Amino acid sequence: MIKVSNIHKRFGTLEVLKGISLEVKKGELISIVGASGAGKTTLLQIIGTLSRADEGQIEIDGHDVTKLSDDALSRFRNRRIGFVFQFHHLLPEFSALENVSIPGLIAGRDRREVEQRARELLTMMGLEGRLDHKPSQLSGGEQQRVSIARALINDPAVVLADEPSGNLDSRNRDEIHRLFFELRERTGQTIVIVTHDEKLAATADRCIRIEDGQIAQ
Repeated sequence: MIKVSNIHKRFGTLEVLKGISLEVKKGELISIVGASGAGKTTLLQIIGTLSRADEGQIEIDGHDVTKLSDDALSRFRNRRIGFVFQFHHLLPEFSALENVSIPGLIAGRDRREVEQRARELLTMMGLEGRLDHKPSQLSGGEQQRVSIARALINDPAVVLADEPSGNLDSRNRDEIHRLFFELRERTGQTIVIVTHDEKLAATADRCIRIEDGQIAQ
């Protein structure tokens, strides 16, 4: 599902990624760990097409995204990649249902179809009673579940999560961890999670450790 080949990334004279190569199978849930500054978030951003590598190649679901124009990349990202961040980035003026629906509407899908799917996903997240609530009316754990539903609205090829439980208390953190594995079982979703949480990392199918811009052997 994901093939990363010899990725290099520099910021000025600092080389953050130094020839990273890895593959992720369809339906696999992997974790990426490492010290702050090791390059794991930079790698996730490049896989997610939010940043371009200086060298190397990224293939997602058979598509070489390194060859796409900026416009084509934006369309691919909207339809084929779901993102979950540590800070949920929900739009405060919109309800949970509206926040989840937005990527589907941007993709040009039928509004009724998108809103129906958003309801289904929010129900799957245990939020069927919170559809009309705005982010300020939701707990941190509920907000993160809304952001996970939003990541799934366009049935992406992959879901990429950057410290998805890093801003939550222990109870909500455990709940979000359980939810990712439940999603994988129910949908066959391919999931890559960058995390400092060793407990979460250890329960993934594979744990990849980044040290000084390289995968530790």
